[in-house]
Amino acid sequence: MAIYIHGRKEWPNFFWRQEHISPVLAQVRHHQGRLLGRMEGIGFNLQAEANLHILTLDVLKSSEIEGEILNPDQVRSSIARRLGMDIAGLIAADRHVEGIVEMMLDATQNYNATLTDERLFSWHAAMFPTGRSGMHRIVVGNYRDNSKADPIQVVSGPMGKEKIHFQAPDSDVLTSEMNKFLDWFNTESDMDPVIKAAITHLWFVTIHPFDDGNGRVTRAITDMQLSRADQSPQRFYSMSSQIRNERKGYYEILEKTQKGTLDITAWLDWFLTCLDRALTNTDETLGIVMKKARFWEKHSTISLNDRQRIMLNKLLDGFDGKLTSSKWAKITKSSQDSAGRDINDLMQRGILVKEPGGGRSTNYLLAN
Repeated sequence: MAIYIHGRKEWPNFFWRQEHISPVLAQVRHHQGRLLGRMEGIGFNLQAEANLHILTLDVLKSSEIEGEILNPDQVRSSIARRLGMDIAGLIAADRHVEGIVEMMLDATQNYNATLTDERLFSWHAAMFPTGRSGMHRIVVGNYRDNSKADPIQVVSGPMGKEKIHFQAPDSDVLTSEMNKFLDWFNTESDMDPVIKAAITHLWFVTIHPFDDGNGRVTRAITDMQLSRADQSPQRFYSMSSQIRNERKGYYEILEKTQKGTLDITAWLDWFLTCLDRALTNTDETLGIVMKKARFWEKHSTISLNDRQRIMLNKLLDGFDGKLTSSKWAKITKSSQDSAGRDINDLMQRGILVKEPGGGRSTNYLLAN
């Protein structure tokens, strides 16, 4: 059986080669400073829109990493309501979405508050409001208890030929393990806060304290520590989105690190380079935000109904597929006649145009 880092006598005394990590960390801090400086100069409304966009991405992508697809409109609406943002097209969200959003916002908006087991239990209970993960009943709002069952393992492959990637600590040591982790996390030190975020991520996901949801809670705590590093509740880059893009590499480095020694140089290097790509890839996100801002500034004097605002925002965010009058009616829950009137009105104002060569059905685009 493999020896995992949590079973080594040196656990959790991590160490790393500082000379290898320092240049990567310096680059991350440089890009971090540049991004936050740019965001300070774009005005409050644009900052709020960028923050909403990134938080929505973070929630969606963190769940996608676990294979769960959430409704983007529900996530965006839930976040906007909790942030007190007055935007068109808000819809109701189900309890599961509300719970995940609640966890993420508590982690990032209250980043300086002490992290306790009760706070973690509240997050976990909010994520699993029915007390089940899929069809299976799980321990909710408390640490797992596997005293009468097999150990918690991360496996892949068909039954009988499973490959064990990781085995979590036994449940009877969880209270002690979590006390050590929380004491460390809540204690200020001279450690760089970005390095602390990387260690936070590895340490918590290795303890694996819950029956389910460990990955999402891990990423929420990581964002909490990154908010501490930024000294801001606003999120302008998404680590979860970048991890989603690099999911295969993410699981590979986790497995390699958890089966290795307490030298976590390779893990820190991977985490920091992934974070650096998250920072530099934010240009695309900011481009979307800026485009929307310019659009609404240009059309600020035009009176539009809620259906039109909803659909224009969807087009600005990147509409999935072709926009037709039938899709307009379905999304806005309106009649075909109302959809036609909405579209014709926007075409007369020069906001929408017909897509050339649309084929049998007419498709519509934003005018340049």
